Amino acid sequence: MFDAELEKFRSALSGICDLKELEDIKRAYLGRTGMLNEIRKNTDMRGLDDAGRRQFGESFNSFKRAVESGIEAARVEFSVSLTGEAPLGFDPTLPSREFGLGAIHPISLTQLEVEDIFRGMGFQVVTGDEAVTEYENFDAVNVQGDHPARDMQDTFWLENGMVLRTHTSAMQNRAMKTLGVPLRAIFPGRCFRNEATDQTHENTFYQLEGMMIDEKINVAHLIGVMKELLDKVFQRDIKVRLRPGFFPFVEPGFELDFKTRIGNSERWMELMPCGMMHPEVLREGGVDPQKYSGFAFGLGLTRLAMLKYGIPDVRLFNKCDLRVNAQFTASV
Repeated sequence: MFDAELEKFRSALSGICDLKELEDIKRAYLGRTGMLNEIRKNTDMRGLDDAGRRQFGESFNSFKRAVESGIEAARVEFSVSLTGEAPLGFDPTLPSREFGLGAIHPISLTQLEVEDIFRGMGFQVVTGDEAVTEYENFDAVNVQGDHPARDMQDTFWLENGMVLRTHTSAMQNRAMKTLGVPLRAIFPGRCFRNEATDQTHENTFYQLEGMMIDEKINVAHLIGVMKELLDKVFQRDIKVRLRPGFFPFVEPGFELDFKTRIGNSERWMELMPCGMMHPEVLREGGVDPQKYSGFAFGLGLTRLAMLKYGIPDVRLFNKCDLRVNAQFTASV
């Protein structure tokens, strides 16, 4: 896909005479306003299907690696010709060491896939801070100081009065105030809770908060988006259902279950809390609840990765055991 651009790069690289010209080429291709960033910004990923996005990503990354390695090889060559020694004592003539092929962590694999699916539905991906104010984590999402829901989220407080976020819902208020409405956005990231660990619970885990706010948004939109997500993650037709559930920031609130096969039988499995955004949460974010409505959900990326890849114990994710990650080498 980028064969012509790669030939132009190699031609330009072969004609340089000094390190200054090499730096000029580096800026032209890898700088903030360089070719690679311009290609990335100007490519409309929404106009591509899954195969097209995958092909573009692979070709783009291959082109970028070729540019980076070409520039580095030229830098080493110039350093050797000028000083007679390779930089930092590195000798490019030595044989390489044998290292195993790396692998992307299964939670990261799941996050990247889910982000791609939501981008295809018109959602933007927004990252947030892991240390947030008490207001953002609790008060802005309708969990007041004396609310019993806080007892379920005993967590880690910092000396400056901030808190390590207990859920990515802490991004809701900031997103409404900074991005405005209509709004379609997801907020993936790491969360923290002070709780005992076991096979299905950890004090550090990953969530993905999602919001859709517009005029006349209803529960049917919520079901449609969640089913589209699960169908693509598990590559089959997924049945979903909603059960009533209490969460302070939504009204009505639901537990979303999906039907899965365990052994020789099918059963319903709880996946995520969700619901229609509470009018007080909308109002706190500067949104008129008389004009706009919306839904929100808190998808557990850690739980989804366990289900997708058949990982039986959540504690394996944080144990830094290379044997766990090595199973996903082929997924890179």
